[in-house]
Amino acid sequence: MFQLYHHPLCPLSRFIRLSLGEYGVEAELIEERVHERRREFLMLDPAGQTPVLVTEDNHVIPGAGVIAEWLDEILGESLGIHRLLPVSPRERVETRRLMAWFNDKFFGEVSNWLVTEKVYKRFMATEIGSGAPDMDVVRAARANVRHHLRYISWLAQNRNWLGGDRMTYADLAAAAHLSSVDYLGDVPWDEEEPAKQWYQRVKSRPSFRPLLADRAPGVAVNPIYTEMDF
Repeated sequence: MFQLYHHPLCPLSRFIRLSLGEYGVEAELIEERVHERRREFLMLDPAGQTPVLVTEDNHVIPGAGVIAEWLDEILGESLGIHRLLPVSPRERVETRRLMAWFNDKFFGEVSNWLVTEKVYKRFMATEIGSGAPDMDVVRAARANVRHHLRYISWLAQNRNWLGGDRMTYADLAAAAHLSSVDYLGDVPWDEEEPAKQWYQRVKSRPSFRPLLADRAPGVAVNPIYTEMDF
């Protein structure tokens, strides 16, 4: 069985968990608190970031983007025309562009800030952070999420899925990051109905169910987090 080093609310890890679920691949989940800088984890990936996938033959694959590409290379054909990274070069470019949008831009402007301030800081040593969230950072991230939600609405209104006619890695990446923010109650769903309806479609998929069962000790979950019709 594969092993996935992750944190339950790490949006990049959630992207890979959704991807594994869509491929029907089971993985042993190993929770990693990256701020602890464990030697054993750093030996797997010197960058010391989740997610890291270890295959049954001990092949170490670090990073969300690298893992997603590897999964497509190894398992993509098994999904046929429904593969998560399309066959068409034009469609592959758009899927990769949106993957980067969410895994880099959304992560850097919204999800990493909120998860770090409201979750990770609780477990960090006092010399790294006080344990209390920096509310200036939280407010900035909450403002940024509105811009991204408007963009998702635009995509959802002009396409069947975010990247085109079919669900792709673009949808899984976007949903993974939004799910972490939604857990914390920081997505203003009432402001963007098209984005909300698209998210409900992804949220209803079987691959999403394990994410809805996640809980972070000491961090209250948004009351609508597990609801499909919210």
